Amino acid sequence: MVKLVGFFMVVAVAKSLGNKCDVPPEFWCGSEKVARHCQVTKQCHRYYEPNADKVRFALYYESMCPGCRDFFRTQLTKTFTALKDIMDLTLVPYGNAWEKKESSGRWNFTCQHGEDECVGNLIETCAIHLLKNISVYFPFISCIEHDEFGTPQFSAKKCAKQQGIDIQPIMDCSTSSLGNSLEHQMALKTEALNPPHEYVPWVTLNGVHTEDIQKKAEGDLTALVCDTYKGSSKPAACNKKTGLHHSRRKL
Repeated sequence: MVKLVGFFMVVAVAKSLGNKCDVPPEFWCGSEKVARHCQVTKQCHRYYEPNADKVRFALYYESMCPGCRDFFRTQLTKTFTALKDIMDLTLVPYGNAWEKKESSGRWNFTCQHGEDECVGNLIETCAIHLLKNISVYFPFISCIEHDEFGTPQFSAKKCAKQQGIDIQPIMDCSTSSLGNSLEHQMALKTEALNPPHEYVPWVTLNGVHTEDIQKKAEGDLTALVCDTYKGSSKPAACNKKTGLHHSRRKL
């Protein structure tokens, strides 16, 4: 079915371009020679191209970490915006926090940059859970991480308004037992890292962390994702040179 849909897309695109090919459409992608003659070489390549796996990239961070915010600003936002078609991004807002279970069953979180950071982590965790679609929650979280001067609550409300998102369910979640449980899951994901994280931001590429991967991600994440992707048809951003930048880490 997918191949059939792809074939009809080749035909539709060719006709929209005013194709004058005298070969029946079912033969257009039969050979390179016919494809060139019928001016559908590019479309046929896409039709036959195998589906390459997306590059899996995960960021383990905390909401008020200067180095994490720097990574969002200089690397992650522009890279994911340009490469989201080939990139499977996971955000894990927890970082260097620690947790303790109370007698009530709730988890008490202590964060490196104070209570506000715990609030920010919870807001972003709830956004991921409630908004579900990364094309919706990533711009929202990125906006928060770009705002250095407001409290997490203020930044979240401002960014939600800019993105057309209803902030109230997210704020309600962040103070609820659901939000508490969701943040505990972020803690478990962070604590399961192998090797264990030593600083933030901490990244994994296709489930792997090495110092070389970390250095490349901090210097030019776009190049790293482009070089890792195995598909033959890469986004235009992969053909552009980008400048190196090294994010600040926080132990």
